[in-house]
Amino acid sequence: MSSSLQSPLYSSLSSSSSLQGGKLRNAVHFSKPNLIFKPRRSFPLIRASTGFSSSLDTGLSTELDAVTSHSGIVPDTVVFDDFEKFPPTAATVSSSLLLGICGLPDTKFKSAVDRALSDSECYALEKSDLRMSCFCNKALAHVGGDLAKLVPGRVSTEVDARLAYDTHGIVRKVHDLLKTYTEIEVPPERLLFKIPATWQGIEASRILEAEGIQTHLTFVYSFCQAAAAAQAGASVIQIFVGRLRDWSRNHTGDSEVESALRRGEDPGLALVTKAYNYIHKYGHKTKLMAAAVRNKQDVFNLLGVDYIITPLKVLQSLKESVTLPDEKYSFTRRLSPQSAAAFTFTQDELQKWDQYSFSSAMGPASVELLTIGMDGYINQAKRVEELFGKIWPPPNV
Repeated sequence: MSSSLQSPLYSSLSSSSSLQGGKLRNAVHFSKPNLIFKPRRSFPLIRASTGFSSSLDTGLSTELDAVTSHSGIVPDTVVFDDFEKFPPTAATVSSSLLLGICGLPDTKFKSAVDRALSDSECYALEKSDLRMSCFCNKALAHVGGDLAKLVPGRVSTEVDARLAYDTHGIVRKVHDLLKTYTEIEVPPERLLFKIPATWQGIEASRILEAEGIQTHLTFVYSFCQAAAAAQAGASVIQIFVGRLRDWSRNHTGDSEVESALRRGEDPGLALVTKAYNYIHKYGHKTKLMAAAVRNKQDVFNLLGVDYIITPLKVLQSLKESVTLPDEKYSFTRRLSPQSAAAFTFTQDELQKWDQYSFSSAMGPASVELLTIGMDGYINQAKRVEELFGKIWPPPNV
């Protein structure tokens, strides 16, 4: 099975990886062919009628066929477990992936980690913290380089979340990672750098995008984050629908969340809708990705958004559900440039966001969920450094 795509477009991915059943699991996504966007800004999608077929060989359409006519469906799958069923076209390299690789010494990516730990530039650093940071940079890039040989799309590289409030630190980190990628001959157009959507992260995105380096802003849970990211020119922003919904069920006090609830709307879906309308109404180049999708109804309610990261169980259900001819057009596109043009924003929402207005607009939901997400990334990065400290130097050094 395979899906065709137009190189060098890219399908972004989530950064989760884990060890399940003794197999390394790494999140990968797929591409949709025959789409033409502006270069260095776009991501290919998946078309259900290509190698990743949802027709069940019956000649009938399925729900997956129907939804992929409206949005790019981005499957969350794994490198090894489902490689034959869902061939990856792009990949994410992260601290969690490095932990998985080191936990499975026989994986094909172990040699990339060994090469990183043998790097003479890092070896020459006297301070252990700088040495470990260098090794981590090299490991991310070397594993990313190996992934780039396996997938036709782009490789997204996680940026250390400990730098989330340091604009210039983020920029330096990305430059360091890009330097190693250049040394191993991975061109910048094959890369994307994933940054937490703090104000400082958004400013770093602005600087990097101006240099032609594509960024992916993650942990977006409020409109001010989405609007500021779009104004900064981020290549993609990622909103976690289900996480915001979960927060709203157990907390109060966030005006943005409570406003959605008073309108009878799901807070996560409402944020995606508002962000989409803002991006498309005002001509921003940013692509919007909806993540933390929990069920088929979420997918149906998001139709029209640029990309929907879809869990395998939901994807399989869509694939197995046959759509009769008279139901083929019952799947309504909820988001479109036309609906965006008719959407009304307040003057406060249309402001040029600065650090003060951004901080004032961040409600408790976005603050808490952003912090939780970054804490998870930071914990994984520390674990990688601790592990490298134990296994360095490798036997061949």
